[in-house]
Amino acid sequence: MYSITGFASGIDQGFSNNGFIADCMTQCHTLSNGNGFAISIAILIARVFLGVLFFFQGYEKLFVVKIKGVVDAFDAPLESHNVTRSFLYIAATYTSVIEFICGILLIVGLFKIIALSLLGIDLILVAAAFGLIKPMWDMQYVFPRLLLVLLLLILPLNLDHFSLDSFFFIK
Repeated sequence: MYSITGFASGIDQGFSNNGFIADCMTQCHTLSNGNGFAISIAILIARVFLGVLFFFQGYEKLFVVKIKGVVDAFDAPLESHNVTRSFLYIAATYTSVIEFICGILLIVGLFKIIALSLLGIDLILVAAAFGLIKPMWDMQYVFPRLLLVLLLLILPLNLDHFSLDSFFFIK
């Protein structure tokens, strides 16, 4: 293993020492494959990114637009499909609260499987609502979230080293 001075001497030599470069490449390969460091970073980025998306979506619906505003936006388009206003209140409240709370849980990496499962149900409700409104709706906002939810559900929990789940529950 090279120290900082060893690394600096490699820079001073213009990386002409093939052994030094080969050792650095081996160490990078070991980090990414041996202990899963690169995989853990990728999972962290995907999890936090998805959490931020859902957190701000839920925040907007709870504190800016408010539940009534969400219901009002969907009431007229779904009325022709016999979707009641009371069901819309329940669905809007569920999706808003779940997106907000589960977004926070994903950001910190706590109860990840539960949060992702609830967000999966959330996405199914959203797909059903938009499918009723317009069967050929634009999935540009929902589909990437669905892919990230599925990816994070499929990946083993023990690879997510930078999470509170890993700190408290996974040994």
